[in-house]
Amino acid sequence: MIRTDVLVVGGGIMGAATAFFLRRRGISVALVERALIGQQASGVNFGNVRRQGRFLGQLPLAHRSRALWGRLPELVGEDCEFTVTGHVRIARDAAGVQRLTDYAEAARPLGLELELLTPNMLRSRFPFFGPEVTIGSYSPHDGQANPRLVAPAFGRAAARAGAQVFEGTEIVSLTHGSTGFEAETADGQRLSAPVAVVTAGGWADRLSAALGEPVPLELHAPQMAVTEPLPHRITPVIGISTEIQEEGLYIRQVERGNVVFGGGRRGAIVDGRAKAVPSNLLLQLRELQRFLPGTRHARIIRTWAGVESYLPDHLPVIGPSARVPGLHYAFGFCGHGFQLGPGVGDVLAEIIDTGRTDVPLEPFSIARFAAPMP
Repeated sequence: MIRTDVLVVGGGIMGAATAFFLRRRGISVALVERALIGQQASGVNFGNVRRQGRFLGQLPLAHRSRALWGRLPELVGEDCEFTVTGHVRIARDAAGVQRLTDYAEAARPLGLELELLTPNMLRSRFPFFGPEVTIGSYSPHDGQANPRLVAPAFGRAAARAGAQVFEGTEIVSLTHGSTGFEAETADGQRLSAPVAVVTAGGWADRLSAALGEPVPLELHAPQMAVTEPLPHRITPVIGISTEIQEEGLYIRQVERGNVVFGGGRRGAIVDGRAKAVPSNLLLQLRELQRFLPGTRHARIIRTWAGVESYLPDHLPVIGPSARVPGLHYAFGFCGHGFQLGPGVGDVLAEIIDTGRTDVPLEPFSIARFAAPMP
Protein backbone atom coordinates (compact mmCIF):
# COMPACT_ATOMS: atom_id res chain seq x y z
CA MET A 1 0.00 0.00 0.00
CA ILE A 2 1.35 3.41 -1.04
CA ARG A 3 0.17 6.17 1.31
CA THR A 4 0.39 9.90 0.63
CA ASP A 5 -1.39 13.07 1.71
CA VAL A 6 -3.01 13.55 -1.71
CA LEU A 7 -3.78 11.22 -4.60
CA VAL A 8 -4.03 12.94 -8.00
CA VAL A 9 -5.71 10.87 -10.71
CA GLY A 10 -4.83 12.01 -14.22
CA GLY A 11 -1.53 13.37 -15.51
CA GLY A 12 -2.51 16.13 -17.90
CA ILE A 13 -1.57 19.74 -17.27
CA MET A 14 -4.16 20.05 -14.48
CA GLY A 15 -2.97 17.00 -12.58
CA ALA A 16 0.75 17.61 -13.11
CA ALA A 17 0.47 21.25 -12.06
CA THR A 18 -1.57 20.29 -8.99
CA ALA A 19 1.06 17.75 -7.94
CA PHE A 20 3.81 20.32 -8.45
CA PHE A 21 2.15 23.05 -6.39
CA LEU A 22 1.22 20.59 -3.63
CA ARG A 23 4.89 19.65 -3.30
CA ARG A 24 5.85 23.34 -3.13
CA ARG A 25 3.61 23.48 -0.06
CA GLY A 26 5.29 20.44 1.46
CA ILE A 27 2.33 18.10 0.91
CA SER A 28 3.11 14.53 -0.15
CA VAL A 29 1.40 13.47 -3.36
CA ALA A 30 1.05 10.56 -5.74
CA LEU A 31 0.31 11.48 -9.37
CA VAL A 32 -1.15 8.55 -11.33
CA GLU A 33 -1.48 8.56 -15.13
CA ARG A 34 -2.67 5.60 -17.17
CA ALA A 35 -0.46 6.52 -20.16
CA LEU A 36 2.28 9.17 -20.21
CA ILE A 37 2.17 12.57 -18.52
CA GLY A 38 0.62 15.05 -20.97
CA GLN A 39 -0.11 12.45 -23.65
CA GLN A 40 -3.82 13.15 -24.04
CA ALA A 41 -5.61 16.52 -24.44
CA SER A 42 -2.86 18.50 -22.71
CA GLY A 43 -0.24 17.41 -25.23
CA VAL A 44 -2.17 17.64 -28.51
CA ASN A 45 -4.11 20.89 -28.15
CA PHE A 46 -3.53 24.10 -30.11
CA GLY A 47 -1.23 25.73 -27.55
CA ASN A 48 -3.19 28.94 -27.03
CA VAL A 49 -2.34 30.91 -23.86
CA ARG A 50 -5.18 33.42 -24.06
CA ARG A 51 -7.54 35.18 -21.70
CA GLN A 52 -9.86 37.08 -24.02
CA GLY A 53 -12.97 35.36 -25.24
CA ARG A 54 -13.40 33.40 -22.02
CA PHE A 55 -16.44 33.23 -19.80
CA LEU A 56 -16.08 36.43 -17.76
CA GLY A 57 -16.31 34.60 -14.45
CA GLN A 58 -13.21 32.66 -15.44
CA LEU A 59 -10.99 35.73 -15.78
CA PRO A 60 -9.72 35.84 -12.16
CA LEU A 61 -8.45 32.28 -12.56
CA ALA A 62 -7.04 33.09 -16.01
CA HIS A 63 -5.18 36.11 -14.60
CA ARG A 64 -3.64 34.00 -11.85
CA SER A 65 -2.62 31.43 -14.40
CA ARG A 66 -1.13 34.03 -16.75
CA ALA A 67 1.13 35.27 -13.95
CA LEU A 68 2.42 31.73 -13.50
CA TRP A 69 3.02 31.28 -17.24
CA GLY A 70 5.35 34.26 -17.03
CA ARG A 71 7.37 32.48 -14.33
CA LEU A 72 7.49 29.07 -16.01
CA PRO A 73 11.29 28.78 -16.39
CA GLU A 74 11.74 29.77 -12.74
CA LEU A 75 9.06 27.36 -11.54
CA VAL A 76 9.69 24.20 -13.58
CA GLY A 77 13.14 24.84 -15.02
CA GLU A 78 11.93 24.85 -18.65
CA ASP A 79 10.42 27.61 -20.78
CA CYS A 80 8.13 25.23 -22.75
CA GLU A 81 8.39 27.66 -25.69
CA PHE A 82 6.02 30.09 -24.00
CA THR A 83 6.16 33.41 -25.85
CA VAL A 84 4.16 36.59 -25.36
CA THR A 85 2.98 37.20 -28.90
CA GLY A 86 -0.34 38.87 -28.19
CA HIS A 87 -3.72 37.47 -29.16
CA VAL A 88 -6.13 39.04 -31.63
CA ARG A 89 -9.75 38.06 -32.22
CA ILE A 90 -11.18 39.15 -35.52
CA ALA A 91 -14.68 39.43 -36.96
CA ARG A 92 -16.10 39.97 -40.41
CA ASP A 93 -19.70 41.14 -39.87
CA ALA A 94 -21.75 43.53 -37.75
CA ALA A 95 -22.71 40.82 -35.25
CA GLY A 96 -19.05 39.97 -34.73
CA VAL A 97 -18.15 43.63 -34.23
CA GLN A 98 -20.83 43.90 -31.55
CA ARG A 99 -19.66 40.73 -29.79
CA LEU A 100 -16.07 41.93 -29.60
CA THR A 101 -17.08 45.42 -28.50
CA ASP A 102 -19.40 44.15 -25.77
CA TYR A 103 -16.81 41.71 -24.50
CA ALA A 104 -14.08 44.35 -24.31
CA GLU A 105 -16.35 46.61 -22.26
CA ALA A 106 -17.36 43.80 -19.91
CA ALA A 107 -13.80 42.50 -19.44
CA ARG A 108 -12.25 45.86 -18.54
CA PRO A 109 -13.58 46.02 -14.94
CA LEU A 110 -12.30 42.47 -14.48
CA GLY A 111 -8.72 43.44 -15.27
CA LEU A 112 -8.44 42.56 -18.95
CA GLU A 113 -7.66 45.55 -21.18
CA LEU A 114 -8.42 44.89 -24.84
CA GLU A 115 -7.61 47.25 -27.70
CA LEU A 116 -10.28 47.45 -30.39
CA LEU A 117 -8.75 47.91 -33.84
CA THR A 118 -10.62 49.38 -36.81
CA PRO A 119 -9.96 47.88 -40.26
CA ASN A 120 -7.30 50.50 -41.06
CA MET A 121 -5.61 50.09 -37.68
CA LEU A 122 -5.76 46.33 -38.00
CA ARG A 123 -4.18 46.20 -41.44
CA SER A 124 -1.57 48.78 -40.52
CA ARG A 125 -0.45 46.63 -37.60
CA PHE A 126 -1.16 43.20 -39.09
CA PRO A 127 -1.04 43.52 -42.91
CA PHE A 128 -1.47 39.79 -43.52
CA PHE A 129 -5.26 39.86 -42.95
CA GLY A 130 -7.65 39.52 -45.89
CA PRO A 131 -10.16 42.20 -46.91
CA GLU A 132 -13.16 40.62 -45.13
CA VAL A 133 -11.81 41.36 -41.65
CA THR A 134 -13.68 44.34 -40.15
CA ILE A 135 -12.47 44.55 -36.54
CA GLY A 136 -9.82 43.17 -34.23
CA SER A 137 -9.75 42.84 -30.46
CA TYR A 138 -6.12 42.76 -29.32
CA SER A 139 -4.79 41.39 -26.02
CA PRO A 140 -1.07 42.20 -26.01
CA HIS A 141 0.03 40.09 -23.03
CA ASP A 142 -1.40 36.75 -24.12
CA GLY A 143 0.59 34.29 -26.20
CA GLN A 144 1.33 30.69 -27.08
CA ALA A 145 3.31 27.68 -25.88
CA ASN A 146 4.24 24.19 -27.04
CA PRO A 147 1.61 21.85 -25.57
CA ARG A 148 3.86 18.80 -25.97
CA LEU A 149 6.28 20.26 -23.42
CA VAL A 150 4.22 21.84 -20.64
CA ALA A 151 2.53 18.97 -18.75
CA PRO A 152 5.66 16.76 -18.88
CA ALA A 153 7.70 19.70 -17.55
CA PHE A 154 5.33 20.08 -14.60
CA GLY A 155 5.45 16.33 -14.03
CA ARG A 156 9.24 16.26 -14.00
CA ALA A 157 9.38 19.26 -11.70
CA ALA A 158 6.87 17.61 -9.35
CA ALA A 159 8.98 14.43 -9.28
CA ARG A 160 12.16 16.40 -8.57
CA ALA A 161 10.31 18.07 -5.69
CA GLY A 162 9.43 14.67 -4.22
CA ALA A 163 6.11 13.69 -5.80
CA GLN A 164 5.60 10.01 -6.59
CA VAL A 165 4.73 9.88 -10.28
CA PHE A 166 3.23 6.72 -11.77
CA GLU A 167 2.97 6.54 -15.57
CA GLY A 168 1.42 3.61 -17.42
CA THR A 169 -0.72 3.00 -14.35
CA GLU A 170 -4.47 2.76 -14.83
CA ILE A 171 -6.75 3.16 -11.82
CA VAL A 172 -9.61 0.67 -12.03
CA SER A 173 -11.38 1.69 -8.82
CA LEU A 174 -11.45 4.71 -6.52
CA THR A 175 -13.44 4.43 -3.30
CA HIS A 176 -14.03 6.60 -0.27
CA GLY A 177 -14.30 5.37 3.30
CA SER A 178 -13.77 6.42 6.87
CA THR A 179 -10.00 6.76 6.40
CA GLY A 180 -10.14 8.58 3.07
CA PHE A 181 -9.61 7.32 -0.46
CA GLU A 182 -8.28 4.04 -1.72
CA ALA A 183 -7.38 3.33 -5.34
CA GLU A 184 -6.58 0.07 -7.04
CA THR A 185 -4.60 -0.07 -10.26
CA ALA A 186 -4.86 -2.52 -13.14
CA ASP A 187 -1.57 -4.12 -12.10
CA GLY A 188 -2.72 -4.67 -8.53
CA GLN A 189 -1.12 -1.73 -6.73
CA ARG A 190 -3.07 -0.01 -4.00
CA LEU A 191 -2.78 3.65 -3.06
CA SER A 192 -4.45 5.55 -0.25
CA ALA A 193 -4.74 9.17 0.80
CA PRO A 194 -7.11 11.33 2.87
CA VAL A 195 -7.50 13.68 -0.11
CA ALA A 196 -8.07 12.88 -3.80
CA VAL A 197 -8.06 15.08 -6.91
CA VAL A 198 -9.70 13.83 -10.10
CA THR A 199 -8.10 15.44 -13.16
CA ALA A 200 -8.76 12.63 -15.63
CA GLY A 201 -10.08 14.71 -18.53
CA GLY A 202 -12.56 12.92 -20.77
CA TRP A 203 -12.59 9.91 -18.44
CA ALA A 204 -13.19 11.84 -15.21
CA ASP A 205 -16.96 11.29 -15.30
CA ARG A 206 -16.47 7.57 -14.65
CA LEU A 207 -14.69 8.34 -11.41
CA SER A 208 -17.07 11.10 -10.34
CA ALA A 209 -20.05 8.82 -11.02
CA ALA A 210 -18.48 6.03 -8.96
CA LEU A 211 -18.20 8.54 -6.12
CA GLY A 212 -21.84 9.58 -6.41
CA GLU A 213 -21.53 12.65 -8.62
CA PRO A 214 -22.40 11.80 -12.24
CA VAL A 215 -22.02 14.51 -14.88
CA PRO A 216 -23.14 14.68 -18.55
CA LEU A 217 -19.61 14.72 -20.02
CA GLU A 218 -19.06 14.31 -23.76
CA LEU A 219 -15.88 13.68 -25.73
CA HIS A 220 -15.07 15.57 -28.94
CA ALA A 221 -12.02 15.58 -31.19
CA PRO A 222 -10.84 19.04 -32.27
CA GLN A 223 -8.91 18.85 -35.52
CA MET A 224 -5.67 20.71 -36.18
CA ALA A 225 -2.98 20.88 -38.84
CA VAL A 226 0.41 22.46 -39.49
CA THR A 227 1.99 23.81 -42.65
CA GLU A 228 5.52 23.65 -43.93
CA PRO A 229 7.76 26.49 -42.64
CA LEU A 230 6.82 29.86 -44.19
CA PRO A 231 8.40 33.30 -43.84
CA HIS A 232 7.58 34.47 -40.33
CA ARG A 233 4.93 37.21 -40.59
CA ILE A 234 2.16 36.23 -38.19
CA THR A 235 3.15 37.35 -34.70
CA PRO A 236 -0.06 37.16 -32.63
CA VAL A 237 -2.25 34.15 -32.06
CA ILE A 238 -5.45 34.66 -34.07
CA GLY A 239 -8.98 33.62 -33.22
CA ILE A 240 -12.03 34.20 -35.42
CA SER A 241 -15.17 35.34 -33.63
CA THR A 242 -18.16 33.76 -35.33
CA GLU A 243 -21.29 31.81 -34.56
CA ILE A 244 -20.82 29.65 -37.67
CA GLN A 245 -18.95 26.52 -36.64
CA GLU A 246 -17.08 26.07 -39.94
CA GLU A 247 -15.60 29.58 -39.66
CA GLY A 248 -14.36 29.16 -36.09
CA LEU A 249 -10.67 28.96 -36.87
CA TYR A 250 -7.65 29.65 -34.64
CA ILE A 251 -4.18 30.22 -36.04
CA ARG A 252 -0.62 30.76 -34.82
CA GLN A 253 2.82 30.75 -36.41
CA VAL A 254 5.74 29.30 -34.48
CA GLU A 255 9.26 30.68 -34.54
CA ARG A 256 10.37 28.04 -37.06
CA GLY A 257 7.78 29.38 -39.50
CA ASN A 258 5.17 26.62 -39.42
CA VAL A 259 1.56 27.83 -39.26
CA VAL A 260 -0.56 25.80 -36.83
CA PHE A 261 -4.34 26.02 -37.18
CA GLY A 262 -7.48 24.30 -36.00
CA GLY A 263 -11.15 24.73 -35.27
CA GLY A 264 -14.31 24.30 -37.30
CA ARG A 265 -15.88 20.88 -37.36
CA ARG A 266 -14.48 18.31 -35.00
CA GLY A 267 -13.13 14.86 -35.73
CA ALA A 268 -14.38 11.61 -34.28
CA ILE A 269 -13.56 9.50 -31.23
CA VAL A 270 -13.19 5.87 -32.30
CA ASP A 271 -12.38 3.20 -29.70
CA GLY A 272 -11.19 5.91 -27.35
CA ARG A 273 -8.84 7.50 -29.89
CA ALA A 274 -9.27 10.77 -31.78
CA LYS A 275 -9.46 10.57 -35.56
CA ALA A 276 -8.90 13.40 -38.04
CA VAL A 277 -11.45 13.75 -40.85
CA PRO A 278 -10.06 14.79 -44.27
CA SER A 279 -13.15 16.80 -45.24
CA ASN A 280 -12.73 18.93 -42.11
CA LEU A 281 -9.24 19.90 -43.25
CA LEU A 282 -10.62 21.16 -46.57
CA LEU A 283 -13.05 23.43 -44.70
CA GLN A 284 -10.25 24.68 -42.45
CA LEU A 285 -8.08 25.48 -45.47
CA ARG A 286 -10.91 27.43 -47.05
CA GLU A 287 -11.23 29.63 -43.98
CA LEU A 288 -7.47 29.91 -43.45
CA GLN A 289 -6.96 31.22 -46.98
CA ARG A 290 -9.97 33.48 -46.70
CA PHE A 291 -8.64 35.33 -43.66
CA LEU A 292 -4.91 34.91 -44.42
CA PRO A 293 -4.51 34.99 -48.22
CA GLY A 294 -0.75 34.59 -47.91
CA THR A 295 -1.19 30.94 -46.91
CA ARG A 296 -2.91 30.02 -50.18
CA HIS A 297 -0.01 27.95 -51.54
CA ALA A 298 1.25 26.53 -48.25
CA ARG A 299 1.68 22.76 -48.07
CA ILE A 300 0.22 20.84 -45.13
CA ILE A 301 2.74 18.50 -43.50
CA ARG A 302 0.64 17.03 -40.68
CA THR A 303 -2.90 16.91 -39.38
CA TRP A 304 -4.20 15.44 -36.13
CA ALA A 305 -7.11 15.43 -33.72
CA GLY A 306 -7.07 16.05 -30.00
CA VAL A 307 -9.37 14.93 -27.21
CA GLU A 308 -11.62 17.42 -25.44
CA SER A 309 -14.27 16.86 -22.79
CA TYR A 310 -17.38 19.05 -22.87
CA LEU A 311 -20.17 19.80 -20.41
CA PRO A 312 -23.56 21.17 -21.50
CA ASP A 313 -22.95 24.70 -20.19
CA HIS A 314 -19.43 24.83 -21.70
CA LEU A 315 -17.88 25.43 -18.28
CA PRO A 316 -15.47 23.11 -16.47
CA VAL A 317 -15.80 21.41 -13.12
CA ILE A 318 -13.22 22.86 -10.72
CA GLY A 319 -13.02 22.65 -6.95
CA PRO A 320 -14.28 20.57 -4.02
CA SER A 321 -16.86 17.82 -4.30
CA ALA A 322 -20.40 18.71 -3.30
CA ARG A 323 -20.83 15.52 -1.27
CA VAL A 324 -17.54 13.70 -0.56
CA PRO A 325 -15.16 15.25 2.00
CA GLY A 326 -11.59 15.56 0.76
CA LEU A 327 -12.49 15.09 -2.92
CA HIS A 328 -11.61 17.72 -5.54
CA TYR A 329 -12.08 17.97 -9.30
CA ALA A 330 -10.63 19.69 -12.34
CA PHE A 331 -12.00 18.43 -15.68
CA GLY A 332 -14.38 19.23 -18.54
CA PHE A 333 -12.57 22.32 -19.80
CA CYS A 334 -14.46 22.38 -23.11
CA GLY A 335 -11.44 23.20 -25.25
CA HIS A 336 -10.12 26.12 -23.17
CA GLY A 337 -8.14 24.45 -20.40
CA PHE A 338 -4.52 24.80 -21.54
CA GLN A 339 -4.04 28.41 -20.43
CA LEU A 340 -5.74 27.70 -17.10
CA GLY A 341 -3.57 24.69 -16.20
CA PRO A 342 -0.96 26.34 -13.96
CA GLY A 343 -3.59 28.45 -12.20
CA VAL A 344 -5.88 25.49 -11.57
CA GLY A 345 -3.03 23.51 -10.05
CA ASP A 346 -2.01 26.42 -7.86
CA VAL A 347 -5.56 27.11 -6.66
CA LEU A 348 -6.36 23.46 -5.91
CA ALA A 349 -3.12 23.15 -3.91
CA GLU A 350 -4.08 26.30 -2.00
CA ILE A 351 -7.55 24.95 -1.19
CA ILE A 352 -6.19 21.58 -0.08
CA ASP A 353 -3.55 23.25 2.09
CA THR A 354 -5.56 26.12 3.60
CA GLY A 355 -9.20 25.29 2.97
CA ARG A 356 -9.83 28.49 1.02
CA THR A 357 -8.94 30.61 -2.00
CA ASP A 358 -9.77 34.12 -3.15
CA VAL A 359 -10.33 32.91 -6.73
CA PRO A 360 -14.09 32.51 -7.30
CA LEU A 361 -14.92 28.93 -8.27
CA GLU A 362 -18.67 28.85 -7.60
CA PRO A 363 -19.67 28.79 -11.30
CA PHE A 364 -17.58 25.65 -11.76
CA SER A 365 -18.94 23.58 -8.87
CA ILE A 366 -19.96 20.02 -9.68
CA ALA A 367 -23.08 20.71 -7.58
CA ARG A 368 -24.73 22.31 -10.61
CA PHE A 369 -25.23 18.80 -12.04
CA ALA A 370 -26.70 17.29 -8.88
CA ALA A 371 -30.02 15.55 -9.40
CA PRO A 372 -32.95 17.50 -7.92
CA MET A 373 -34.24 16.27 -4.58
CA PRO A 374 -37.39 14.12 -4.89
